[in-house]
Amino acid sequence: MMNLDKKIRVLVVDDSLLFREVLSRGISSNPNIQVVAKAVDPFDARDKILKFRPDVMTCDVQMPKMNGIDFIRRLLPQYSLPVIVVSTVSEAVFDAMNAGAVDFVTKPDMRSVEKVEYFIHDIIDKIKIAANAHVVEGNNIRPHSSFVKNAIKTDKVIAIGASTGGTQAINRVLEEFPAQMPPIVIVQHIPALFSQMFAKRLDSSLSLNVKEAQGGEILEPGRVLIAPGDRHMKLVRIGRGLKVELSDAEKVNGHKPSVDVLFESVARECNANAVGVILTGMGYDGAKGLLAMKRKGAMTIGQDEKSSVVYGMPKVAFNIGAVKKQVPLEKIPHEIFSLLR
Repeated sequence: MMNLDKKIRVLVVDDSLLFREVLSRGISSNPNIQVVAKAVDPFDARDKILKFRPDVMTCDVQMPKMNGIDFIRRLLPQYSLPVIVVSTVSEAVFDAMNAGAVDFVTKPDMRSVEKVEYFIHDIIDKIKIAANAHVVEGNNIRPHSSFVKNAIKTDKVIAIGASTGGTQAINRVLEEFPAQMPPIVIVQHIPALFSQMFAKRLDSSLSLNVKEAQGGEILEPGRVLIAPGDRHMKLVRIGRGLKVELSDAEKVNGHKPSVDVLFESVARECNANAVGVILTGMGYDGAKGLLAMKRKGAMTIGQDEKSSVVYGMPKVAFNIGAVKKQVPLEKIPHEIFSLLR
């Protein structure tokens, strides 16, 4: 855990001189952050890591000599260093997250002062979170093929909420599941353009049918619906079934989509016929909604501290009594299966 009185030491890695300077000056404007070094490629960055011992590294994906994804994959086994990936809009960010990066931000249009200022504000927030994050090496949790997956009841609804570190955590939960599962609805705090990419990526690699919600979809077994990155998602009842409804309302708990909005709708519409899961993430979004689900009789599961990249949302949920069972990430699928058999 970082000492709040100590400045966060940051290494900036990018092959563009202009972008390195804009990023370095921008984040240095925060009194709690100090850019201790800048590097032009992964080999330069490795030398700077050894010399300056930064607390957080920002890293471009496309760089000469070695791309950022390979660099992160080789770096983390040697140095437990939180990495924030800085990239253009591309699926490469998910490869970087799977390699072990803590979070990502998209490069702004350098011609727009407003977009650059928003980018700097966003990455400063992410650096502060990353400084206290638990670095998890990529792909170190694999499916347990011994899980019994037959005779699963599909009449429940599984609702999942996550933030920082959640894309990897969600993937690791869902990759355990067979095609015939109850309907699954997910809120992941993620930028709008990336939520669709995330859904398509999961759909191509899993047994389940995964898509970004468009609004109006009927919940069906084997289908996973992920909230768009800029819309709230909730469930509403239609006859004996349930459908997804999207909303452009104000942010809740500083987020849109909000996990609380989804969980509270699940509590209202499903009562005990649901399973709520809160995964890694900063803040407290989802805790109150999970408590509402628990009070209606739903089973609620929280990720434990050791396996969380950021033990924020699960911690708050656990502390207010919203979590019935707290387990490591790799055991969450097993807990869900046991509730469905």
